[in-house]
Amino acid sequence: MDKKKRSITLWSVIGGIVVVGTMLAMFGFSKEEVVAKVGSKSISKEDLYSTLVDQYGEAALDTLIAEKIVELEGDKEDISVKDSEIDEELKSMKDSYGGEEAFDEALASSGASLDSVKENIRSFLITEKLLKDRISISDDQIKEYFEANKDTFAQEEQVEASHILVEDEKTAQEVKKKLDDGGDFAELAKEYSTDTSNAESGGELGFFAKGEMVTEFDEKAFAMKKGEISEPVKTEFGYHIIKVTGKKDAKEAVLADRKEEIKDILFDQALQTEYGTWIQKKKEDYKIENLLKVS
Repeated sequence: MDKKKRSITLWSVIGGIVVVGTMLAMFGFSKEEVVAKVGSKSISKEDLYSTLVDQYGEAALDTLIAEKIVELEGDKEDISVKDSEIDEELKSMKDSYGGEEAFDEALASSGASLDSVKENIRSFLITEKLLKDRISISDDQIKEYFEANKDTFAQEEQVEASHILVEDEKTAQEVKKKLDDGGDFAELAKEYSTDTSNAESGGELGFFAKGEMVTEFDEKAFAMKKGEISEPVKTEFGYHIIKVTGKKDAKEAVLADRKEEIKDILFDQALQTEYGTWIQKKKEDYKIENLLKVS
């Protein structure tokens, strides 16, 4: 199977990381340690741990058991995962979030660490290597999926643009004059733009379809020609100076262009189904004894 441009989301990868990590971390602390006080009442580390075990213990333990099975089966088959493979998946994940900054925010809100995410990606890739030979995607399946989802594969009209965002009209006019006098758009974006997500890349926004940007920005960008630089455009975010760098016409979906993408989608769907059956059988083979006590 060719390397896929999959979109593994952070949430699908972290699984039980947060709860498991929290529970395991508590073993290093005194049971009597107070974690919160409510008036004259205290909540101990043991109270919190017991509640977590009662609410999430079975699911967390099941996650750990599954991880160990994957690890053992991978060792049996002499399967390894290179750091470069993990880095490639991590990059794809970051891209799916719109960049590193958005990914870091999602990671922080999840409570998981980057190292734990990498370990779960490693486990995912071992699982994929263990099960890939069990999965076969036919041309008929690909064609059926394409026909059922044809609209989603059609290419809408798109514009590629960069922008410089500033807070007030005076600054916008100042920047526009520098551009008219031959100033470099990318350098001025780095100097002036308040959009921290792309200022350092020269204000690059990539390609976008109609409706993806705020109305005023959207209407102006799609009315411009390639290479054109706009007058300041006011939106709720401030004043934008837009430079259109590319255009794509709307195009109907063609199966040949989407075949590998659809094959990847169907493979991932089949992998989830196959994994459920496989892991259940392996749990029976290993004769796992669950000693967790939940009240």
